[in-house]
Amino acid sequence: MNFLRGVMGGQSAGPQHTEAETIQKLCDRVASSTLLDDRRNAVRALKSLSKKYRLEVGIQAMEHLIHVLQTDRSDSEIIGYALDTLYNIISNDEEEEVEENSTRQSEDLGSQFTEIFIKQQENVTLLLSLLEEFDFHVRWPGVKLLTSLLKQLGPQVQQIILVSPMGVSRLMDLLADSREVIRNDGVLLLQALTRSNGAIQKIVAFENAFERLLDIITEEGNSDGGIVVEDCLILLQNLLKNNNSNQNFFKEGSYIQRMKPWFEVGDENFGWSAQKVTNLHLMLQLVRVLVSPTNPPGATSSCQKAMFQCGLLQQLCTILMATGVPADILTETINTVSEVIRGCQVNQDYFASVNAPSNPPRPAIVVLLMSMVNERQPFVLRCAVLYCFQCFLYKNQKGQGEIVSTLLPSTIDATGNSVSAGQLLCGGLFSTDSLSNWCAAVALAHALQGNAAQKEQLLRVQLATSIGNPPVSLLQQCTNILSQGSKIQTRVGLLMLLCTWLSNCPIAVTHFLHNSANVPFLTGQIAENLGEEEQLVQGLCALLLGISIYFNDNSLESYMKEKLKQLIEKRIGKENFIEKLGFISKHELYSRASQKPQPNFPSPEYMIFDHEFTKLVKELEGVITKAIYKSSEEDKKEEEVKKTLEQHDSIVTHYKNMIREQDLQLEDLRQQVSTLKCQNEQLQTAVTQQVSQIQQHKDQYNLLKVQLGKDNQHQGSSSDGAQMNGIQPEEIGRLRDEIEELKSNQELLQNQLTEKDSLIENLKSSQTSGMNEQSSARDSEQVVELKQELAALKSQLNSQSAEIAKLQKEKHELLQKAESLAKSVPEQGQSETVKTTKTDVEGRLSALLQETKELKNQIKALSEERTAIKEQLDSSNSTIAILQNEKDKLELEITDSKKEQDDLLVLLADQDQKILSLKNKLKELGHPVEEEDELESGDQEEEDDENEDSGKDQDHS
Repeated sequence: MNFLRGVMGGQSAGPQHTEAETIQKLCDRVASSTLLDDRRNAVRALKSLSKKYRLEVGIQAMEHLIHVLQTDRSDSEIIGYALDTLYNIISNDEEEEVEENSTRQSEDLGSQFTEIFIKQQENVTLLLSLLEEFDFHVRWPGVKLLTSLLKQLGPQVQQIILVSPMGVSRLMDLLADSREVIRNDGVLLLQALTRSNGAIQKIVAFENAFERLLDIITEEGNSDGGIVVEDCLILLQNLLKNNNSNQNFFKEGSYIQRMKPWFEVGDENFGWSAQKVTNLHLMLQLVRVLVSPTNPPGATSSCQKAMFQCGLLQQLCTILMATGVPADILTETINTVSEVIRGCQVNQDYFASVNAPSNPPRPAIVVLLMSMVNERQPFVLRCAVLYCFQCFLYKNQKGQGEIVSTLLPSTIDATGNSVSAGQLLCGGLFSTDSLSNWCAAVALAHALQGNAAQKEQLLRVQLATSIGNPPVSLLQQCTNILSQGSKIQTRVGLLMLLCTWLSNCPIAVTHFLHNSANVPFLTGQIAENLGEEEQLVQGLCALLLGISIYFNDNSLESYMKEKLKQLIEKRIGKENFIEKLGFISKHELYSRASQKPQPNFPSPEYMIFDHEFTKLVKELEGVITKAIYKSSEEDKKEEEVKKTLEQHDSIVTHYKNMIREQDLQLEDLRQQVSTLKCQNEQLQTAVTQQVSQIQQHKDQYNLLKVQLGKDNQHQGSSSDGAQMNGIQPEEIGRLRDEIEELKSNQELLQNQLTEKDSLIENLKSSQTSGMNEQSSARDSEQVVELKQELAALKSQLNSQSAEIAKLQKEKHELLQKAESLAKSVPEQGQSETVKTTKTDVEGRLSALLQETKELKNQIKALSEERTAIKEQLDSSNSTIAILQNEKDKLELEITDSKKEQDDLLVLLADQDQKILSLKNKLKELGHPVEEEDELESGDQEEEDDENEDSGKDQDHS
C-alpha cells in the first residue's frame, strides 16, 4: 500500500481533490452503510469512476470490494458491480490514452493490483466459488476478472488454482454454458490458464476438454467459423503442444478422426476470408503438433498411421493439389503433409502415388519439384517443397531408389514428353540460380542418405554437356562446377552433396580420386588464406578430403591413405587442416540448422546448411581427425581389426540364421506332435466308447444266456438233461467272457509294449546326439538290456496267445457239445422258442465278434500311425542343445520305463495264473486239457456214451 501511495503521489496528472473525496465517501458508504441499497449504489458509483480514476479507486476501494464479495453473495447485482470494478482496476485492456512518459507506469498498475489481490489466496478461491453462480451478472464479470488476473501474473495464479479443491473442474463447466458470451470468454480463460503449465493441461484434457472443444468447432462451422473457432484451436494447441500424455490421450480417444472434416475444401470453395485463412492455418499447425519430429518416435508413428487410416492425409493431399488456395495456406499444407509422411513407409508410398489433376496427370512430387527449382516462386514455398521432398525420402529406401532410377539411362524417357524428378533435380543443380543449385544438391543428397546401393547407382549417371563432346559423369560434372568458382551458396550445396555421396562408399571415393584434378583442387582451396566468406568452403573441402582418406580402400596406388596424409602434411599441415575442418561446426548458421529438420530460413542468403548434413559432420569430424594423425601401422592394425570384426559378424550372423532355422523346424515339429496328440486323444476316446459298447453287448448277452438257461430248466423231462441245458451253457458263457477279457488284456499289453519300445528308441536317439561317448556307451547297454527284456516279454505274449487260441478251440468244441445236447433233448412245446432265442444269441455273438474284429483293425491302424510318427521324429534333426540339459530327466524316464516293464511282467504272471485257474475249472467240469489229443478222444467217447444212453431211454419208453 505504501508503494502504491508513492506511485500515486508521483503521478503528474492526478484527479481533482473533490473526486478523491468522492471516492473516499463512497468507500465509507460501502463499509459502514447498513442498507443494501446504499451499498449497492455506492459500489455502482465506484464502478463508474474506476476506469478514469483507476489508481485511486484501486488503492482505497479494493479491500472494501473484496469484503462485499464475501458478505453480500445473496445479492447478485452488488456482486456484479464489485467484480466489474475490480476488473477495471486490474485490467489494462480499456485504459484511456495517457501521456507517453507515464504509459509504462500505468501498465504496471495491473500487475501491482493483481499482486495485492492474490496475496491472500482466499481471494482467488472466493472468485472460483463465485463462478459456480449461474446468474449472468455474476458469472460473466467473474470470468473476465480471473482471465485478467491470469494475464497479469499467470504462473502465480495458476499455482493457486491448481491447489484449490475442484478449481480446474469449476472452470471446465464454463464450456458447457448455454450462453455463448460466457462460453467464449471461458475459452479465453482456459487459454490463459493452460499456457506453459503441463499439470493443468493434463487436468483440463481429462476433464473432457477435447470433446467439448471439438463440438464447439463443429457447431461454429469448422474452418468457416468465426473468432470462436480460432480461440478453440489456440486452446487445443496449448493442451497438445509438447505434452506427450495429452497427445496420446487425443489419439486414443479417436479425436484425430474428427479433424478430417476441417480440411474438406477444394476447387469449389471460392472466397477465402481472412478468418478462414487464420482458422485453417491453426488447424494445420494442430496436425503438425501431433506429428512433430520432436515428439517421441512411437507417438508420432501411431498418429501418422491414424491420419492415413481415417483419410486425413488424403484430404491434405487434395488441398495440396487444389487450385485457388492462398499461398500461405498452400505453404503450411506442404509442411503439414511433410511431417505426416516423414519416416512412415505407408504414408510415403501413398504420397508417391498422388497425381496432380493435370493433362496428362503428373506425380505430385514432380509438380512440387518444379516449384522448388523455379526462381519465380516465393522463397517460403520453395523451402516447404524441399522439406516435403526430404521427409518423403527420410528412412525410405524404396523412394530413394525410385528417385535415383529416374536419372539412370535405362529409365529416361527418350521422347521427352514427360519430365522426371531426376531430370528436374539435375536441371536445378546446374541452373544459374544459386538457390536452385543449393536446393537441388540437398534434395539429391537426401536421395543418397544412408543408402550405399543408390550411391553406387548414381555413379552410372552420364550427362551430355554439349554437342560433339563425350558425356561426363554426374560426379565429374559436380567437381567441374566447383573448380569454376561459382557462388558460395552453389559451392556449399555441391560440397554437401559430394560429402554425403562419398561417405560410407569406398567405390564412390575411388571414382572421385580417379580424376587426377580433384585432389590438387581440394588441397589448393584448403591451403589458401582467404577471407571469412571463403572459410566455410575451405572447411567443406577439408571434410571432403578427409572423407576421401577415411573411406579409402587403397585401390588406387597413387592415392592411397598414407600418400594422401603425406600430401596434407607437406602442402597444408595437419594442424592447419584440422583448423580448417573446424570452421564448419563453428559457423553461426551451423547450430541453427542442427536444431530442427525443417529448413526454416528468414531469407535465401541464410540457406547454407542442411539438418541431415550437420549430423554427418558431427559423426565424421572426430574420426577424420583421428585418421589424419594415425600412422600407417595403426591403419594396418585397424584394418585387421575391421576384417576380424567383419568375420566375427559374419560367423555370428551365420549361427543366428542357423538357430533361427532350427527354431522354425522345432516349432513345426512341436505343432506336429501337438496335432498327433490331439488325434491320439480322439482315437483313444473312440476306443473307450467302443469298449463301453462291447461291455453293453456283453451284459445283454449274459441276460439272454440267463433267460435261455431258465427256459431249458422248465422243459427237461429228465434232471440230467435239464442240468446239461442250464448249467453247462453258463459255464461256457463265463469261459467265453474270460477268454475275451484275456484277449483284450493281451492287446492292451501289446500296445503298451509298442509304446515303451518307441519311447526307448527316442531316448536312445536323443541320448546318442546330446551326450558324450562314455554316457552314450552306458545308455546303449541299458537299451540293449531293455530290448532283451522286451524280447522275453514278446515271447511270453506269443506263448500266451497260443494258449488263448487253444482255449478258443476248446470253447468252440464245448459249444458244439452244447448244441448236440440241446438237439438230443426232446422238444416239449417250447422248442421253437428255444431255437429262436438261440438264433438271436448266435446273431448277437457274431455281431460282437465282428465289432471286436473292427476294433482290432482300428488298433492296428493306430499302431501304423505311431510307427509313421516315429519315423518322422527319427528323421528330423534333433541336434538341439536343450537335450544336453535334459539328460537327467531322460535317465529318470528310463528308470520309470524299467519299473513299468516290471509291472508288465507281474501282469503277465497274473495272466498265467488266471489261465491255469481256467484249465483247472475245465478239468473239474470233466474235460481234461493237458494234451490236445486226449481232450479230443475224451470228448468223442463222452459223446458216444451220451448217444447210447439216449437210445436206451427211447427203447425203454
